Amino acid sequence: MKNYHNIGKLVASYGLKGEILLQHSLGKKTSLKGLEVIFIEQKKDELLPYFIESARIKSDTEIYLKLEGIDTKEKTYPLLQRQAWLPEEEFTKYAGKAAPISLVGFHIIHGSEDLGEIVEIIEMPHQLLGRISIKGKDALIPLHEETLLNVDRKKKQVHVQLPEGLLDVFM
Repeated sequence: MKNYHNIGKLVASYGLKGEILLQHSLGKKTSLKGLEVIFIEQKKDELLPYFIESARIKSDTEIYLKLEGIDTKEKTYPLLQRQAWLPEEEFTKYAGKAAPISLVGFHIIHGSEDLGEIVEIIEMPHQLLGRISIKGKDALIPLHEETLLNVDRKKKQVHVQLPEGLLDVFM
């Protein structure tokens, strides 16, 4: 979904008045102050807007949200385990500059070849994986100290040196 960035998942209901817990990967503590709407994935590639009545911080990676029209614990159930998204302009306001998720939208460069735009960052215990599309196939590119050469934030590029044969699977 172009121009939208996945920020996390709605993981649990809280209390009896319809609050829901958002587990996010924005890379910094935030209450999403000033944000009016969040988009929740109903089906694959189908986002619905939900207006935020209030938001408060639980931890560095969790926020309690109160959404308009969701006023009981039971009304939160259809939203649980759904992905939460922000439009690109809002995403850049709330994502931490050093957070791995801030690499979404950057292009992976291997040598002089632009492999594609990072559409998702997957955090694993010892590395990050950048998901890109190569010839219509999803490719997971490892981003760790052995493959990552540098990140050019001005040009929105991630330069990598990949192991020989890794790209052959996708070509």
